[in-house]
Amino acid sequence: MRQEITAGNEYITPKDFPHILIDRLTFKSRFIFTCLFIQSVFKARGIARKGNYGTREWIDSSHDIFTDVERCGGRIHITGLDHIRKSTGPLLFLSNHMSTLETMIFPGIIQPLKNVTFVVKDALVNHWAFKDVMRSRNPIVLSRSNAREDFRIVMEQGQERLQNGISIIIFPQSTRRVEFCAPEFNSLGTKLAAKTGVKVIPIAIKTDFWGLGKLSSYLGPIDRSKQVHIAFGEPMSVTGSGKEEHLKIIEFIQTHLETWKDKK
Repeated sequence: MRQEITAGNEYITPKDFPHILIDRLTFKSRFIFTCLFIQSVFKARGIARKGNYGTREWIDSSHDIFTDVERCGGRIHITGLDHIRKSTGPLLFLSNHMSTLETMIFPGIIQPLKNVTFVVKDALVNHWAFKDVMRSRNPIVLSRSNAREDFRIVMEQGQERLQNGISIIIFPQSTRRVEFCAPEFNSLGTKLAAKTGVKVIPIAIKTDFWGLGKLSSYLGPIDRSKQVHIAFGEPMSVTGSGKEEHLKIIEFIQTHLETWKDKK
């Protein structure tokens, strides 16, 4: 367990972080990173299938992938961790969705500070490689094909998770996109916050270090020139319809993406 990741308010990959020599010998392609990712997935799947995949195992699996990113030349910069640490009670985390990376490393960042689960698509809990792990985390599962039914599920199951002290990560976009499209960022999260009185922490991410693959979206190329950025905002209370707070979350994401656009 890499405790230094969440030890302070900010984390930056050390400049002298040890890289894998064989990664350089394979011309810095995706090959080694993909092999490490597959190895981590099968390791977690094996533990979960035996019924032994708990909170510590989830954090460790996430930290394995976090470390693999850095060992293959990725640079990760996280800010705003104190906003999580200093908050009392469960939280709703609302984030833009850019790649596979955030799904894999959020548990290792958030879970050590807050007990948390995801809102996920049913395809993920039915995927042969990920279903055992995801089902063990008691996620809220949506079809993304029936908006009214998805809304009911989030309102009912979301309230139940929050009442039990479990924070929730929601990606309000319908799918992963490199370019942030505000109209696709739905208001499910802010509506749940308004109903339950739970505070929202907006998250802005830039994770296009890990692209989407053609044969499998989970096995895309990596671009070492693109730094990984994750920013946690201040906790936000949602009142009324939540429209104002929804717009503030979108502004938080857009502002950070604009700031990071030209950074290497």
